Amino acid sequence: MVKSLITCDCLGSQSVDAQGLSKATGLDVRAPCTALCTTQIDRAAKALEAGDTMICCTQEARLFEALADEMQTPAAPVLDLRDRAGWSADPASKLPKMSALIAEALLPAPSSKSLDVVSEGVCLILGPAKVALAAAEQLAPHLGVTVLLGAEADLPDTREFDVVVGRLRGITGALGQFEARFDGLQQVQPGGRGARSLTEPRDDATSHCDIVLDLTGSTPLFSAHEKREGYLRADPNHAPGVAAAILAASHLTGTFEKPLYVKTEPLLCAHSRAEQTGCTRCLDLCPTGAITPDGDHVSVDPMICAGCGACSAVCPSGAIGYDAPPVDLTFRRVQTLAKAYRDAGGVAPRLLVHGDFGAEMIRLSARHGDGLPADVIPLEMAAVGAFGHAEMVAALAAGFADIHVVPNPGTDRAALSAQIALACAIGGDRVALLDTQDPDALSQTLFAGTDAQPCAAPVRPMGTRRQITRQAARALHPGTDSLPLPDGAPYGAVLVDTDACTLCLSCVSLCPSGALGDNPDMPQLRFQEDACLQCGLCANICPEDAITYEPRLDLSDAALSQRVLNEEEPFACVECGALFGSKSTIDRITEKLTGHSMFSDPGKLRMIQMCDDCRVNAQYHSENNPFAGGERPRVRTTDDYLSKRRDH
Repeated sequence: MVKSLITCDCLGSQSVDAQGLSKATGLDVRAPCTALCTTQIDRAAKALEAGDTMICCTQEARLFEALADEMQTPAAPVLDLRDRAGWSADPASKLPKMSALIAEALLPAPSSKSLDVVSEGVCLILGPAKVALAAAEQLAPHLGVTVLLGAEADLPDTREFDVVVGRLRGITGALGQFEARFDGLQQVQPGGRGARSLTEPRDDATSHCDIVLDLTGSTPLFSAHEKREGYLRADPNHAPGVAAAILAASHLTGTFEKPLYVKTEPLLCAHSRAEQTGCTRCLDLCPTGAITPDGDHVSVDPMICAGCGACSAVCPSGAIGYDAPPVDLTFRRVQTLAKAYRDAGGVAPRLLVHGDFGAEMIRLSARHGDGLPADVIPLEMAAVGAFGHAEMVAALAAGFADIHVVPNPGTDRAALSAQIALACAIGGDRVALLDTQDPDALSQTLFAGTDAQPCAAPVRPMGTRRQITRQAARALHPGTDSLPLPDGAPYGAVLVDTDACTLCLSCVSLCPSGALGDNPDMPQLRFQEDACLQCGLCANICPEDAITYEPRLDLSDAALSQRVLNEEEPFACVECGALFGSKSTIDRITEKLTGHSMFSDPGKLRMIQMCDDCRVNAQYHSENNPFAGGERPRVRTTDDYLSKRRDH
């Protein structure tokens, strides 16, 4: 556990209130150093020797790690207070912001999960013969190389690498487990004199490799190809790009750790029931195709998943959740930042959500520009796309006045914008996308300030993303019963056309969340709005097309209990009077079957109006009893056997 903090004013370029930080954080914060990484390195050594210390300098993290190795002591955690807080043109006190950043850094984080991926260096090279063969010559000393050439290409006179001829039909997989399919595949005959000969062409051939080097310059073999590990692509006419791809391929051998970005709860998934498709939000967004249907739920291929986090943000049930880090840690980070800022004397903090690209812009702005305002607290995310509407609304309810989200270059803007729009509908227009690659523009936008006011009574809700969203929305809108939401929102009401609904209850049997229910004592369709995922299953299965949706967030207590959407008078059995079914349904069936040749007998028509027990009893005692069997054979006796012997 960290007990002390080592700070540095970096040659007097920033001001650090050591006494104020000590009081706000409860840590031992001594007077800041001026040159901790050079002339005062002995202070860092003493701190490492004492242990339980955090060093507030990430720029020289490698130096402090090397020092710890030299001293044979555990390395101390590092924290950036300078670029994110100290180096700023804002004259306001940085104490609340620094206190918040320190409090967040002290949060315990679970270890990340991963699996081992083994690459033995088997590489498939695609592209024009001249470029592909030249790349193969460079990679042959390092990898097991195979070059795919077209039928018209001249075969090289070398056995340093393999050459095959054919047409690539398709390829699947990722680093260490690619599977390629070929038509017209021909391999080089190793023996013989003169020109190389080829085997007979073979269609639907399959081969496996660890690395794919695509130098064709045509359409990429994978969607979001830049996220597919082990797949390297370069323009064959751009020599520097080809050289960089060759260099990268040469390093892809050995055992690698593949992070497990998401975790799944299949039982919560609302993708499908009874072969009826419902929610497809994650399937529609996944850029790499890592998510695929798997019966009633979806499955995620961890080898293909690139960890963008969009699936976690849109999943209405929590069946998919980001796990690197876990979703609950993100909520705790947000709430800790807001609380620590206010506890240290701050009033209206503002949140800046960013990834590694945004972190670099912050560093450049701090060193060469105005930096960040004193009231803007940066929150670095491993995947910006995982910061969805629930996290945004929770941040507003925790006390942030507004939120700016800075996407990485590869972030899905459409998915992120949809989450921001939903967050604005729930929490007010206080969330914005700050899509810039200019550090000065980033700083200028944030220094422009905001007129938004933070939540008057901040809350720190707990639970699932849905529960946190609801609690946060109630804190942001006290006295409001319902909020309209944009189409496609995962919250809302089920509307039933009672004139069309026959109370067949097909929707009840398919509802994955239990939002729709029946009443075993009478014909009723009941609905609990808080549980509804707006997945679409009930509307898709309804034979009468009687179900539609209204996207909204009901904040009243009524959303937590069941209400009746449709009910009818039950039908009384004509024999015993027991209630069963609905009167309109029985009357409708009776009316349609009246006059039918199979129901010309009034007794058969009357059976439709009986409960199950009476119907079985009536059928059993009818003239043509369907339960009656044929005449049972007579039991044979000893006399029968003896009589048969006498006859012979």
